[in-house]
Amino acid sequence: MDSGGGRRQATRQKLYEAAVTLIAEQGFSATTVDEIAERAGVAKGTVYYNFASKSVLFEELLRHGVGLLTAALREAVEQTDQEGGSRVDALDAMIRAGLVFIGRYPAFTQLYVAELWRTNRAWQSTLAVVRQQAVAVVEDVLREGIANGELSDEIDTPLTAAALVGMVLVAALDRQAFQPQRSLDDVHAALSLLLQGRVGGERLGHVGHAGHAGHK
Repeated sequence: MDSGGGRRQATRQKLYEAAVTLIAEQGFSATTVDEIAERAGVAKGTVYYNFASKSVLFEELLRHGVGLLTAALREAVEQTDQEGGSRVDALDAMIRAGLVFIGRYPAFTQLYVAELWRTNRAWQSTLAVVRQQAVAVVEDVLREGIANGELSDEIDTPLTAAALVGMVLVAALDRQAFQPQRSLDDVHAALSLLLQGRVGGERLGHVGHAGHAGHK
């Protein structure tokens, strides 16, 4: 019964993939609706049937992509909870989930990072909202860790959450651009050490070892 909705979602997914690839290659302004339609293998009218304009398409692309990242982060936390892991384990699992996401969607990640620096876009407010949804998942875990004594109560939760997300984004993009020989496990191990030492600190003790044990 939902075949119509399913077809429309599949079409929108094709348009997202076409748009993100083209815009990553040549920029937003240089990319035309005709090119997006051609790359997606649909008629130009199909683009406008699904999205009012190129700007709306890109705004929805950002919403869709960050939504996927947020869901991946939440799933990492839920999996850690099911395994009885600590809050640092959950943070470590989110680092890995973020790296996996970026490896799967590198063009989207490049666009997302680039758009964070712009202030004159029509979708700036939307980007701020969806960014906060992703960062809030990390903030929640940090607050839980502070509340149970696992993490220092001196941690600046919003800034630390943003820093952890930023660390994963930049490290993953740097690997793709300059260190492609490094494996995901290699990058995760390096970021995990930063997490254990900088966020966890000396108060973690045996918890730090548990974090590594869960990700062999």
